[in-house]
Amino acid sequence: MSEKPSFLQSEKILEVSSPSGNAEAMVEPLELGKRVREIRLSQNLTLEEASKLTGLARSTLSKIENEQISPTFTAVNKLVKGLGIDIPQLFSQPKQKAPGSGGRRDITRKGEGRPHPTPTYEHELLATQLSSKKMVPFRTTVRTHSWDEYQDWIRHDGEEFLYVIGGSIMFYTEFYEPIELHTGDSAYYDCEMGHALVSTSEEDAEVLWVTA
Repeated sequence: MSEKPSFLQSEKILEVSSPSGNAEAMVEPLELGKRVREIRLSQNLTLEEASKLTGLARSTLSKIENEQISPTFTAVNKLVKGLGIDIPQLFSQPKQKAPGSGGRRDITRKGEGRPHPTPTYEHELLATQLSSKKMVPFRTTVRTHSWDEYQDWIRHDGEEFLYVIGGSIMFYTEFYEPIELHTGDSAYYDCEMGHALVSTSEEDAEVLWVTA
């Protein structure tokens, strides 16, 4: 058997035979699912968006994140390519900090955030140099002006704070009546609840989102 790659020295490799008789190695790193979720959320990706980027089914990604299955090397390669990371970054575990050892900082100049467009939003991801953040801040231009442009509710893990920077929006949530928010208005909500924004001002509205 050939020597294992250096980045997998501490990982357990299993050979699983397929019906055709071929064997494909399975990767079972410590809390890989948690690491995949951390990376996905740090990029403000829903499961659906990550599925499109990686070519892995939404259900497969969900099972990986919940430690229900271990990804094949093929799946690992798709995760790395689709999420724009390298393999050591995927397999590295967050370091435990000693008490009083905090002191991280990241500054994003105006217009220098990482762009992340979607069919309805134009996101600008902020503080992208920090990994394993407890909060994910991003500025968003709301391109859609009609609820009909959404195929389904947007939902993902965590809680979210929304602040309207400019223009006005209609804030749709799954269990409440739609409410219009104007510049300076804000909202805090459970983002596992379906939600979506629609610009009601003539120009595209701009909002600041912080997801935790």
